[in-house]
Amino acid sequence: MIYEIKRLGLKAFLAEKNRQEFANDQVPDFLDLKTAQKACKFHQSWPTYRPTPLFNLVNLAQKLGVGHIYVKDESSRFGLNAFKGLGSSYAIGKFIGRQVGLPEERLSFANLNSNDVRQKLGVVTFATATAGNHGRGVAWTAQQLGQRGIVYLPRGAARRRVEAILETGSEAVVTDLNYDDTVKLARQKAKEEGWHLIQDTAWAGYELIPRWIMQGYTTIAAEISDQLENKGLPQPTHLFLQAGVGSFASAILGYFVNRDRERYPKTIIMEPERAACIFESAVAGEKEPRLAAGDLGSIMAGLSCKEPSPIAWDIIRPFADGYLVCPDYVAAQGIRILANPLGDDPIVAGESGAIGTGLLALLLLQQDCKQLRDKLGLDDKAKVLLINTEGDTNPVNYRQIVWNGKYPLP
Repeated sequence: MIYEIKRLGLKAFLAEKNRQEFANDQVPDFLDLKTAQKACKFHQSWPTYRPTPLFNLVNLAQKLGVGHIYVKDESSRFGLNAFKGLGSSYAIGKFIGRQVGLPEERLSFANLNSNDVRQKLGVVTFATATAGNHGRGVAWTAQQLGQRGIVYLPRGAARRRVEAILETGSEAVVTDLNYDDTVKLARQKAKEEGWHLIQDTAWAGYELIPRWIMQGYTTIAAEISDQLENKGLPQPTHLFLQAGVGSFASAILGYFVNRDRERYPKTIIMEPERAACIFESAVAGEKEPRLAAGDLGSIMAGLSCKEPSPIAWDIIRPFADGYLVCPDYVAAQGIRILANPLGDDPIVAGESGAIGTGLLALLLLQQDCKQLRDKLGLDDKAKVLLINTEGDTNPVNYRQIVWNGKYPLP
């Protein structure tokens, strides 16, 4: 069923699902709890690893009328101001391990940096395309492991995101293309030059590395489960996940599906209005994903993708419960709310990271959204999990939003 709230520019599609008719053959086994434990163990071997904080926003939950609001803040992950280093480090680690015959149980930061591994591997080049955060993760991993990186970015890439890649010693190339065409360019260049492509979206014949990247992201979900348990807090009933090509969203969703089967949290996928490829795929109701009809213009640069990753869509299609299309002001509202809390801890969230907070506030406070929030079960018993996937990776825009009120509510 499609809901459209024209005054707010919101559009929603809710899928009809009977969780008792659970299709076990669709459960993404490569994202099971055992795999998440392996990813966690690998990340824990890195010197800069620290579990990122999970905030329980008690006052905001009371204001909005829900039981709990949890925000997992990835802005401090590995000092990269975003979560993407989890996926790139795990994928590159697995790749190097296979190249040099290092058994999976011995994958660690120390072993990947050993003289034996370096002598067998030499210096190789890892290439990728990015809107900013994934490329920085690849570049940082290459630097940490004594390798070389080259990163292609789409037109309009924020200057600070480019500088962050250059600071790792990798090369950054800003193209005159959109994100999806930049991926094609990186793919072509890697083939021509003999580089190793580390891309977080899949296509026919290129699925293994994107799967490894998704497995790396499950460290986030595993940390969340442990943190809630250690704090004696209830597990979430609702999961709001932002999506570009869908690799992050499907990785987190896949973990919870494996953990809780038909009792996994009600899951909402969020996208920018001009890059809603997953929303359009869901409305079409077909096994093959659709391309976004928009021009990809959005302040949520990390989510501005035209084509879903097929392996991500294979997880999202059977298991997500709803899909929301959001204008840019939704993310800006989320940034302001998290930066100016009602007695809770302040959180610095970037545009792609704050969309969930902005959307949740609109759904719960705006009378136009009553029917939709009722359908989603957002009441005083709801326990909502949000993930802030990035900090102020575009600091100029962040300041304009917080200080000057850029992108106001309609």
